[in-house]
Amino acid sequence: MTLKRLRVWDGPTRVFHWMLALLVLGAFLTGLWGGNWMLLHERAGLTILGLLGFRLVWGFVGSSYARFAEFAPTPGRLLAYVRGHWHGLGHNPLGALSVFALLGILVFQTLTGLFSNDDIAFEGPLFSLVSKGLSDSLSSLHRGAIWWIGGLIMLHIAAALFYTLARRQNIIRPMLTGVKQVELEDDSDWVRPAQGGGWLALLLALVVAVALVWIAAGGLLAPPPPPSPPPAW
Repeated sequence: MTLKRLRVWDGPTRVFHWMLALLVLGAFLTGLWGGNWMLLHERAGLTILGLLGFRLVWGFVGSSYARFAEFAPTPGRLLAYVRGHWHGLGHNPLGALSVFALLGILVFQTLTGLFSNDDIAFEGPLFSLVSKGLSDSLSSLHRGAIWWIGGLIMLHIAAALFYTLARRQNIIRPMLTGVKQVELEDDSDWVRPAQGGGWLALLLALVVAVALVWIAAGGLLAPPPPPSPPPAW
């Protein structure tokens, strides 16, 4: 057995991970406080949507371990993991389930937030595209999804701590440094450093993210009419 340090997580994936964690926390707190904080809540939500758009594109054009095809939790991979036959450097199949669940529910949360309202002063940037009744329904779903997001995040953190402390497999440090130390055997031909995800791929993902935020913020909506002039005396 020999120890080798391999590049696993690229910079964009790591920046996405930690920015998403901070913004989800910020969105939760500002939504909880309400009032004037809702402006920041909306901005946090739009930024999260942009991050998710970036990650969805990066999941196809990013480096090898960031691509969805590399860690998609297929039945075969899940069965191999349960039997102890799975090998890999990125997300294991159970961790991949958590990743896809979090991405899915966060996409749902940000999209419903675009059309939501609080019956006081806040309206989502695309509120005008739906009826008040539909907006109320989406707002209710938006509030209820908070508990699902919180539960998945707690499960995600618990799993990371379990692997780091109980199994002595530090999966937190590689998400900070991008490098993972692995034990190799002579027949470890499945081990390889991350490849791909160059500047053109990064530019494409960033352009999609910016365009998505612009559209979600109402960039395609007609500007509101100018205010009526004051009556003449």
